[in-house]
Amino acid sequence: MDITHLLNRRLEVWRSSRVPDGLGGWTTTKALQGEVAGKVDQPSVRERMLAAQAGSEQTHSVYLLPDADVRRGDELRGDAQVLRVLSVVEPSAPVYRKAECQLIQKEGT
Repeated sequence: MDITHLLNRRLEVWRSSRVPDGLGGWTTTKALQGEVAGKVDQPSVRERMLAAQAGSEQTHSVYLLPDADVRRGDELRGDAQVLRVLSVVEPSAPVYRKAECQLIQKEGT
């Protein structure tokens, strides 16, 4: 089964890394890792309830190709949205990956 025809968005993958600040501490920066094809959906009520029981707030599900390099803590950016990846799951057959995400809204205007 191929889901490529369903992946209608290009999303940038941004990943955090810690680098020394030169003063004995660390600075956290985000760096662009590349782009992935994805399909962004609203999660079902059941998925939102399971996330809430686990202590997180899932607002979007992002479907990806099975080999997409997307990890927990990454940000997916595209179409004026920033989505923080809460977890990544795969079905038993490697047809797709699903990133459970939280929309990060900008403050102010």
